[in-house]
Amino acid sequence: MIREPATPTLFQRRIYGTVGLTVLIAAYLLVGLTVHDPWRGDDARYFGPVLSILQGESALFPMLAGEPLTDYPPLYYWVAAVFAALAGDLLTAHGAARLASALFVAIAIFFTARAAESLHGRSSRTPAALLALGTLGLVLHAHETQPLLAVFAMLALTLSGLAELPRRPLAGGVTAGLGSGLAFLAGGLGGLLITAPLMMLALLSAECRQPRASGGLLAGLCLMLAVSGAWPLALHLNAPELLNLWLGAEWLRLSAAALAVAETPRLLELVGWFLWPLWPVALWGLWRARRHLTSLPALLPVLSLALGLGWVVLSGDLSQANLLALIPGAALLAAVGVVQLRRGAASAFDWFALMSLAVFGILVWLAWSAQAFEWPPGLARHVERNAPDFVLPQEQYRLIAGVAITALWILLVARLPRSISRAPANWAIGLVMLWSLAVVLLMPWFDHGRSYRGVVQSLDIAVQGERSERPLSCIATTGLSDAMRTSMDYYAGLRAERIVAGSTPCPLLLVQLERREGAVELAPEWETVWEFRRGAGKRQENFRLLRRRE
Repeated sequence: MIREPATPTLFQRRIYGTVGLTVLIAAYLLVGLTVHDPWRGDDARYFGPVLSILQGESALFPMLAGEPLTDYPPLYYWVAAVFAALAGDLLTAHGAARLASALFVAIAIFFTARAAESLHGRSSRTPAALLALGTLGLVLHAHETQPLLAVFAMLALTLSGLAELPRRPLAGGVTAGLGSGLAFLAGGLGGLLITAPLMMLALLSAECRQPRASGGLLAGLCLMLAVSGAWPLALHLNAPELLNLWLGAEWLRLSAAALAVAETPRLLELVGWFLWPLWPVALWGLWRARRHLTSLPALLPVLSLALGLGWVVLSGDLSQANLLALIPGAALLAAVGVVQLRRGAASAFDWFALMSLAVFGILVWLAWSAQAFEWPPGLARHVERNAPDFVLPQEQYRLIAGVAITALWILLVARLPRSISRAPANWAIGLVMLWSLAVVLLMPWFDHGRSYRGVVQSLDIAVQGERSERPLSCIATTGLSDAMRTSMDYYAGLRAERIVAGSTPCPLLLVQLERREGAVELAPEWETVWEFRRGAGKRQENFRLLRRRE
């Protein structure tokens, strides 16, 4: 077992202290958060309700380009809209809205570390924060508009409250109840199902079999019911039809077919990379605690993992963001696992962190070199094939910043002292530096391939040209993604109406196709007036604007 040095150096105290960890988390969360456009997928899709709130539409129920969006309740959108309103003069609306993601991830890491300290002692606090921060699956979701980050944060808050039950029953129960209630406001019934059962199952541990703990949990359950019931009640009083719509969507999710047995390898593969490097260390921590599985330090994270994984299986949804709920439980097990790693295993983890992230850092530099100097040739051809119209901006500060990040990375690695937190610290520092390097060197390329700004600007010119010839009452659409609908509303103020019963009175029709979908059969009355193609391979997208023949 690796032990802490008896006399930590000043550098070690700074790195493992509150200041050093705060700086690392802030760098991780803020670098690249506000500088890119809304990207296709969840980032643009879930910016839609925030944009609707900013435009003065319904703040009580999420709306996307004028239509109800039943995916999640509005907690995340409310916080994002507040950030966008407050920071709108300094940042773009979409960039300011993503500050909500940074806030929720910071809350999640903070309370995961608090829970680890309550369960395993002070020595596990820093490893828990570093390992949760360094989880591979968190990187992209932490820098996009993602409502499930709020569920992630509220689950960590619930676990932190339950971890304090033996020492502070009332405060712990109330904290857990608040976390579970807010998890419902963030994720709906799914958020409630991965948090509320923890409050009752915690009584299975010997530490919580006492009247004071039961009283604290009862107070927490009352608070949970009050918090979680506030939004549905307000919705019922103001827009009962929207409440019925949301309840119907929740019921469909609950009654959906569970994950098929044939999908198990895919689930294991997804969990394997998403929770890296948490799961190997968490398994070791679970093995070390195998004789005490009914004690709260082992029972609480195991139950959290079981509920989170159970919800993924029952919902049948293998979206990556759904695995965010697995991070707190895995981090709590891994935190104690790191403390108890044998010297050889700890050294192997440390070596792997250094080597793997260094290799990825070299690949980032090669990707930039392929764009800037067309070397290496094979990689340059791949870049050209996937983004044939991309032109790298001639910005020298990116090169200077990239060199500075690389030098700082090497310096931190070289001077990092030996301790039980060395391997998690190496991994977390390396991941933060790698992300920062990718943002500095490759962000223009990522933005070019994942933003719909260019598509919408070209489409707007085509629509304006049609309007100059004749009045347009509406634009119909088929196959248009929610991300594109949000981008149209955001960049050009255009909204497309869905086709109902196979027909539409609109004079224009916007069609979006992915390459694997093939051609769409359209009536001969439609003629193409605009076409835009972007991407390549499986990610190729085709957009066509059609006009009804007169």
